[in-house]
Amino acid sequence: METRVGDITSPHLQWWLDAKFGMFIHWGAYSELARGEWVMNRERWPIEEYEQVARAWDPERFEPREWVRMAQDAGMRYLVCTSKHHDGFCLFDSEHNDYNTVATIGRDLMAELAEACHEAGLKLGFYYSLKDWHHPDYEAGGRGDETAHARFIEYTQGLVRELCTNYGDLAILWYDGGGLHDGEGWHADEMNAMVRELQPGIVINNRSRAPEDHDTPEQHISASPPDRAWETCMTMNGSWGWHAGDSQWKSTGELIATLARINSLGGNLLLNVGPKGDGSFPPESVIRLQEIGEWMDLHGEAIYGTRRGPFEWGCFGYTTVRHSFAYLHITKWVGEELCVGMMKSPVRSASLLATGEALDFEQREDRLFIRGLPPRAYADPLATVVKLELDGEPEAYPRWL
Repeated sequence: METRVGDITSPHLQWWLDAKFGMFIHWGAYSELARGEWVMNRERWPIEEYEQVARAWDPERFEPREWVRMAQDAGMRYLVCTSKHHDGFCLFDSEHNDYNTVATIGRDLMAELAEACHEAGLKLGFYYSLKDWHHPDYEAGGRGDETAHARFIEYTQGLVRELCTNYGDLAILWYDGGGLHDGEGWHADEMNAMVRELQPGIVINNRSRAPEDHDTPEQHISASPPDRAWETCMTMNGSWGWHAGDSQWKSTGELIATLARINSLGGNLLLNVGPKGDGSFPPESVIRLQEIGEWMDLHGEAIYGTRRGPFEWGCFGYTTVRHSFAYLHITKWVGEELCVGMMKSPVRSASLLATGEALDFEQREDRLFIRGLPPRAYADPLATVVKLELDGEPEAYPRWL
């Protein structure tokens, strides 16, 4: 497989561009405290006190096959899990860091997850934080101690090498926490060349402060230029790690509309779950995953394999395109007649994607009128999708200024 880093047409990136939808998992010792993944930093926990929490953490309800099943049932095509977050505690075995779950509870949690993903055919990614509040050389190197920084780079590359060597096929390496240094400071080119040698075809994000394969807007939608891959990572509520007091849950309809909007702009959605300290998914997450999965069973054709099209958002919602088809994701009520502007491509047929029911339509210059939708069809709390078969590739008239 030829890998052209940063090239959206590179063969190694096509599966990821087709997948469109993945599960992010933020999980670690901080989950036991139930106040989010930044609790050590925000509450100024001394290392010695936080170590007691980490070394006592034992997620007795962690069932990796159940995690994988829920991701796949929700229509997600890949999974990315925190192997080490900013607190420095590894969820995997390491010769470079004995502050890990094998040393504390005798379990390599990432090995268990990797086995479940490989068994089910779900693409696996590891999140790895370059930041490390536990390691003394991280802070010393940040203050300009070059010897300490060199030791920390060696330590970092050792852990990354282990992740890329010991867990079978790794589809994604998702760095985070690289703000302390630029790419040169992290030796990013050297490190990522090592990663690609160990895992040919791997997809690497841009948070080692080197561009690599794709951009990563966080908690907002910001499309990259058309020749650049991108992925929005987003939470279901307001927290990444499990926070028992966070009740700001987004509705399933809002999450599906977000997926459609991101896909319409050519991006992927990496939707987060923050498991509880015991390893179980919060009920609120489980419900949303189930509902998203039910919707994807009927409408996945309008998500998978779509690419950035020529159509902007409409008064009804968003449009995804795939080959000679356009999919109207109707997320907002606009009346009983749907009008789509800028449609230049001749329309051959229109139908409800979920049922295949044919719809009446009329094309008038640069406007397309669709009639015959069931009453309040697009007031569905999730999203109704209309499938348009076009005569040729999707084309749009220039937008008004």
